[in-house]
Amino acid sequence: MTWVLLRGLMRESRHWGDFVTQLKEACSDEVIVTLDFPGNGNLHQQDSARSVMEMAEFCRHELQERGYAPPYKILSVSLGAMVAVAWAEAYPDELSRLVLINTSLAPHNAFYQRLRPKNYAALLYALLFGSAADREKLILRITSKQSGTAHAAPLLKQWGDYAQTCPISTGNILRQLLAALRYRAPAQKPPVALLLLAGERDDLVNPVCSRTLAKKWQCELRLHPTAGHDLPLDDAAWVIRQVRESSTPVR
Repeated sequence: MTWVLLRGLMRESRHWGDFVTQLKEACSDEVIVTLDFPGNGNLHQQDSARSVMEMAEFCRHELQERGYAPPYKILSVSLGAMVAVAWAEAYPDELSRLVLINTSLAPHNAFYQRLRPKNYAALLYALLFGSAADREKLILRITSKQSGTAHAAPLLKQWGDYAQTCPISTGNILRQLLAALRYRAPAQKPPVALLLLAGERDDLVNPVCSRTLAKKWQCELRLHPTAGHDLPLDDAAWVIRQVRESSTPVR
């Protein structure tokens, strides 16, 4: 079975960090594949898709080109989780399981829950006018509890290197943001096994989004008491443990 890992807005495969290695060690009998969306990472020179469904279609074709056959399991964060839901709604037979981390979905979640209002001004300034270093520092501060720790400096150095070698354009940031804002999830849960994970101290997306979705879709939700938006960064071992403990899902 193949695990497909999908990142969020402005992030690329390298932002998974050590999480991929740890997941491979824990799931040694399964294949782990990371994908970049157009506009990010190795695909930074391409235009980003203008819709979440286009991102899903890209992932499907990319996996086929690489020789990975469905069904797939998807572990995804934020925007990547929206892509997973769109994929599951359109092609449920291609997916056997979804693990969605700190996602938010219209129309089930209000806009002020999907993006906390306290971040509006800082994000707008950093995205449109700030340097790459300013942007990465802000992203770390609002997505992870590593900000302010001894791990922050090396992380920011690493992320800065990513931004320098594979810079994301302002146009692509806006395309991805608009795609996320325009996406509307189905009223009912797609017919695929689903686990929700969320950090109680997410400063970007209110964890009430995951609570609401779990209630509406009658699916399992597991909450981390101290982690932020980037749960795989804040506590990779916890995420992997949840995945392993719920490894025999029921549709």
